[in-house]
Amino acid sequence: MIEELLPEGAVASEAFGPDGSALLYPEEAALVAMTTDLRREEFATVRACARRALAALGLPSAPVLPGVRNVPQWPDGVVGSMTHCAHYRAAVLARDTDLAMIGIDAEPDLPLPEGVLESIALPRELAWARSGGYGSSLRRDRLLFSAKEAVYKTWYPLLGTELDFDDADITFRHEVGPNGRPQGTFTARILRPLPGPDGRPVDRFTGRWLSDRGIIVTVITLPAYRVATTR
Repeated sequence: MIEELLPEGAVASEAFGPDGSALLYPEEAALVAMTTDLRREEFATVRACARRALAALGLPSAPVLPGVRNVPQWPDGVVGSMTHCAHYRAAVLARDTDLAMIGIDAEPDLPLPEGVLESIALPRELAWARSGGYGSSLRRDRLLFSAKEAVYKTWYPLLGTELDFDDADITFRHEVGPNGRPQGTFTARILRPLPGPDGRPVDRFTGRWLSDRGIIVTVITLPAYRVATTR
C-alpha cells in the first residue's frame, strides 16, 4: 500500500508478514544471531524487501548494514528507508539522481502507550491528537508519532545531527481515499533549521500518509535538486 504515497523515481517493496524465503548475508546474520526469533524475522524480511527494491532499480543484491543511529547503509548512488511494525515490513529506495532523501515509517493503528504522546507532542499537536480521528478507527496520536519518526528518518541521514520530537511542528490534512480509507498529507515545520547540502535552510518537510489494514504509513521524499550542487 505504500506505493500509493510515492513520487516517480521511488520504488517500494512491502510484506504483510514473515517472508520465509528471506536470507541474510553473513555480516547481517551476525548482527541478530543472539536476538529473538521475532527480531530476526523482522530484520530478515525488511532486508528482503530492500533487495527486491534494489532489483526494481536494476541494481544487484547487497547487504544492508546499520550505520550511526541505525541508518541503513545503501549502495553508492542509492537513497532509501526501511520500516517494520506488527504485520508489516517495507522498504522504499530511489537513485540519488531522482530523490535526495526518503523517510518512511509504519505503525499499528492503535493507541500509543501511556505517556508517550505527552513526550512527543507540542501543545498544539497535543490538542489536535486528543480531539478525535479521521473516521472511526484512526488514532491521531499514532499518526503524529509516525510522522515524527518519518521526519527524523529524513533529517538525520541528510544532515547528520539529532532532531528531537519537539523540534518538528506537524500539521495534517485529511482526505477520504478509496473505500473511505483515511489518508492525506502533512507538513513538518522544523523549529531548529540548519543549512542543507546545497546551502539552503532545511526548514520544512512535506509528506503523505494513509491508514489501511490496521496500519498507519507515513512517507517523506525530498527532490534531488536539494543536493544537486554537491555533485
